[in-house]
Amino acid sequence: MVPQDAHPILVIGHKNPDTDSICAAIAYARLKSALDGARVYLPCRAGLVNRETEFVLDYFGVEPPLLCTDVSPQLRDADYRREPGVAPTTSLRQAWHTLRDRGTDTLCVVDGDQRLMGLVTAKDLAGTYLDLADEWVLARAGAEYRGVAETLEAQVAAGDLAGKTVRGRIVIGVGSQELMDASIAAGDVVILANRADAQLAAVEAGAACVVVCAGAQVSDGALAAAQARDCLILRTALSPYVAGQMIVQSAPIRASMRTQGLVCFTPNTPAETVRKRTAPLRHRYFPVVDEEGRCLGLLSRRNLLNLRSKQLILVDHNEKSQAVDGLEEAEVLEVVDHHRLGALETAGPVYFRNVPVGATCTVISQLYDEHDLVPDRATAGLMLSAILSDTLLFRSPTCTDDDRRAARRLVQLAGVEVEPFAQAMFDRGGDVTGKSPEEILRGDYKIFSSGPARFGVGHCSFMTEKNLDSARALLAPYLSAALAKQRLDYVLCMLTYIPTATTTLLMAGEGVQELVRRAFHVRVEGDAATLPGVVSRKKQVIPALLGAIRQPAGI
Repeated sequence: MVPQDAHPILVIGHKNPDTDSICAAIAYARLKSALDGARVYLPCRAGLVNRETEFVLDYFGVEPPLLCTDVSPQLRDADYRREPGVAPTTSLRQAWHTLRDRGTDTLCVVDGDQRLMGLVTAKDLAGTYLDLADEWVLARAGAEYRGVAETLEAQVAAGDLAGKTVRGRIVIGVGSQELMDASIAAGDVVILANRADAQLAAVEAGAACVVVCAGAQVSDGALAAAQARDCLILRTALSPYVAGQMIVQSAPIRASMRTQGLVCFTPNTPAETVRKRTAPLRHRYFPVVDEEGRCLGLLSRRNLLNLRSKQLILVDHNEKSQAVDGLEEAEVLEVVDHHRLGALETAGPVYFRNVPVGATCTVISQLYDEHDLVPDRATAGLMLSAILSDTLLFRSPTCTDDDRRAARRLVQLAGVEVEPFAQAMFDRGGDVTGKSPEEILRGDYKIFSSGPARFGVGHCSFMTEKNLDSARALLAPYLSAALAKQRLDYVLCMLTYIPTATTTLLMAGEGVQELVRRAFHVRVEGDAATLPGVVSRKKQVIPALLGAIRQPAGI
């Protein structure tokens, strides 16, 4: 789990990630972490994990990367005030001092687990204090004697503060013992000057607490009587007048806090959402809580003026159309890929490693070697799986000698037998049982563009004809709906049968049949075409489609 205040560099692949995209994010984040211990490199994914990738992650005991579908600024990217809340038993005086020391006008009130209970502002405190012309105010508020002692800066001369709350009135004790007997009731808080006889009289009259002011000594008789009657005696340097004024400030803030209509945000709340929700409100500060409702701090609108852009490393893609949402609001630091160059702009120069090999994980494996780092078994297994997946067990024309060399090194570190492992991996990935056609299509799906034309191409690989036929039956009638939903010109899906290196190409879109005929020089039957020897989307399908799109029909 990433700490709430952390600002990691996100290592992320393309939308609708395949095995290479997921494994590359994990492997490269681990490499960067080994090379740079000063920063946190967090592997992420921009979509759901498909069944093939699930098999790989389960096999090597690796958790899926964090799901991140939008990298637009969030509240966690703002410098909001990280500060703890205060307890509901906090006195008005202590709350006022806390506001002053923190330079704010709002406090979060929290329970013992730091869960938000309410808010209290300087205005709330002032209003409560002005309304305290009531001798029962401390009893009504459930004030604790500990708060009374802190407010009056008093020492305990007799009794114990622990767990005791005010039950009676506030009384200023003056006059003869007869007058005090008549004016003091059991449980009252009595404020006295320095007369020894008045101290004893107040205790004997049944006071629960006697406050001796002006630094006067407490008489032996009053101490003995207090111990016998379980009476609390506090001793303060304040005058009776000042003590009488200040004692009401020991009322707890629970009576002042707001609990209704609180507007709260989490660190994951999009910054734009925060702006819209706070714009019509007059509050200056808003609480920030975690997913469990625990208080993390306070946000002001000013905090949104200097948002930190998320920092990204892109793996297995370099086209904006395939990238996570919000990319234009993030800072791209690096790109590690093996595809054609796409339309991607960056604000400044970046490290760009693009190698014409079969898998991004081949490039990352080379980077491990260049830095003399040996990946652990799990990391090696992930990279090996990605190479096997993207090269279709070395059958794809995208496969190079570099891929084969990397696989030979990684298989020793991963400790697997290639053929049975790859068979199990492809079988799991090709199983469409219980899947919707949308899930099948988006298992490995990318969107491309050429001029005004935008089209999507999915790719599914199968080791058995049964799984291929099941997928075709689900996908063929669905592609037209996908076309309308995504507002593209064409939607195509490659169903590759690995044993014979043959692809069935399903298609939808006005004029797509003619486009496929010109691109591959094959016969199109209905909304499908058979492409013998075609297994690579990157090297065989996309270049052919782009060439046909750019060349007008009849030329």
